[in-house]
Amino acid sequence: MREFRKTAVLLAALALLPGAKLPRTGPVPQARPEAATEAPAVPQPEKKPETEEAPKPQPEAAPEQKPETIPPASEVPTPQPKPGETSPAPPSGKDELPPVPPEDQKPIRPGELTLEQQHLTIEPESDADHAQCIRELQSLGIVFREIPRIDDGNGCGIDKPIIVSQALPGITLKPEATLRCPTALALARWMKGSVMPAASVALPESGEITTINQASAYICRLRNGAETGKISEHARGNAIDIASFSFGKGEDVAVRSRREDSTLTGAFQRTVSAAGCLYFTTVLDPESDIAHETHFHLDVIKRKGGYRYCH
Repeated sequence: MREFRKTAVLLAALALLPGAKLPRTGPVPQARPEAATEAPAVPQPEKKPETEEAPKPQPEAAPEQKPETIPPASEVPTPQPKPGETSPAPPSGKDELPPVPPEDQKPIRPGELTLEQQHLTIEPESDADHAQCIRELQSLGIVFREIPRIDDGNGCGIDKPIIVSQALPGITLKPEATLRCPTALALARWMKGSVMPAASVALPESGEITTINQASAYICRLRNGAETGKISEHARGNAIDIASFSFGKGEDVAVRSRREDSTLTGAFQRTVSAAGCLYFTTVLDPESDIAHETHFHLDVIKRKGGYRYCH
């Protein structure tokens, strides 16, 4: 029965096919739902012949700039600091220099003062210490005389000066020297304890020392005779310069550079120079510098902690 029905329907459909007509326009296809999210196709630019060069884009013209006018420095207002604030320091640069003070206001560095600028005073000496020193000079047989106080101004002078003519009995100090008593005492002790024994060992054929030739004792000046600097110990009576020694028989022994002198004379000078530090607080010899190449500088300046400078 079912097969009969199917056959009947099929025959009816075939009978209608000859009169059926197709529509002039078909249905427009619709995009799938998932295809709607895809990016649309990008149109490709039209290709030009290879011989044609694409025009280059031209840069936009920059706007015309007017030159900036800088007002003169005199017309520029100086910023003033607010109350409670300090003025900022100017920026540092190669071309910036600090202002130069007037000549009469320039700071003077320590050690660059003249005698007139140092305003020094003479150091007073204890009466008891001076009396004790005089007694020791007398016990050693030193020939000297006391003179009144020397005050040459600007710190130059000696409170209780003496003039020494013989450093020890039979040993003339030439020329006679104006010194403080402690300086004369140190000289006598050095001669008796070191110089005379060294001479008797190194130069026995020369005989005994007869004269100490001194180059400088008291004199009002700065160190090394400079125009500026610290005051010399010579200006206080604390120093004496020894230029040579004279002997009874032999030639004088001049103080000069003897570092490479391999003779007994060289050994004598090096020995007495080194021994000087046992009696003086400063010893400068010809090996020290050019200012002392012809003499010993010996002084009794007091330093902190008993420090001594010997070169």
